[in-house]
Amino acid sequence: MVARSHGGPDVIARENFDPGVPGEGEVLVAQDAIGLNFIDTYYRTGLYPAPLPTPLGSEGAGHVVAVGPAVTGFAVGDKVGCVSGLGAYATHRIVAADRLVRIADGVSTQEAAAMMLKGMTACYLAEDTATLRPGQVALVHAAAGGVGSVLVPWLRDKGVIVIAHCGSAEKASRVDADHSLHGSFDGLAETVRGLTGGRGVDIVYDGVGKDSWSASLASLKRRGLMVSFGNASGAVPPVSLLDLSKGGSLFVTRPTLFDYIATADELAHTADRLFDRMQRGVVKAVIGQRFALSDAAQAHRALEARATTGATVLVV
Repeated sequence: MVARSHGGPDVIARENFDPGVPGEGEVLVAQDAIGLNFIDTYYRTGLYPAPLPTPLGSEGAGHVVAVGPAVTGFAVGDKVGCVSGLGAYATHRIVAADRLVRIADGVSTQEAAAMMLKGMTACYLAEDTATLRPGQVALVHAAAGGVGSVLVPWLRDKGVIVIAHCGSAEKASRVDADHSLHGSFDGLAETVRGLTGGRGVDIVYDGVGKDSWSASLASLKRRGLMVSFGNASGAVPPVSLLDLSKGGSLFVTRPTLFDYIATADELAHTADRLFDRMQRGVVKAVIGQRFALSDAAQAHRALEARATTGATVLVV
């Protein structure tokens, strides 16, 4: 499934292809499931540039069906996952062996496809963007969504106090946070400061973007950290450094997962931490929706309409 032009979900089209034979250091994977993520819509619309037609999708899971020369870490039949590059919306995929991860025992391919990109994102956000201590306070936007539903329990397992925010009361009711808020961003910072004794939060995790930006900055404590990791409502407007000074010498970072899993060792370490928490039951693969791969456009419509909860997978 590819985007032949930039635009709405209707630009997604089906194409037949021959995956070919894996070359040196490569593995051919027959995919069982593909994870749906907001980043897929960014490539579809052209917000993130890529040549047209653009193969869509960044994560998938399945089984090895062939290995190329010089591959020693994987064999035919292994259960594997990948969160690299584009082209996951496909029945088969050739992947560099050093970008594959072995899926842990007790984790299904659908669960892996639902969790890898979101779960690895939650991992680097919680573990690597800042060193958080028990008792510190985090504000998590879109807390019932794909990343948020993993990030909230991950942070709480670390002893972090979590103030969760969702777009509706129904979604907020499903979030097990220390404080679960919902509704408009107007007045959110005032509510957050009320919950923190006027201090504000140590860190904000914001995947919403444009609509939540001002509320996020206003919710931070002095020298707090703003982690802007997504653009669900649109790109954040130009940032004035003077506003960061006026807000209390604030810090801002705009991270992306792939800078935290750039090497094979970083990828394996991140995957190991995620699968460990899945096996221990700290985080769970809550699959709210399943669509056939051929119905990818319908899945995009549901995602952009905020009509999804938890994770969404495309099933081959």
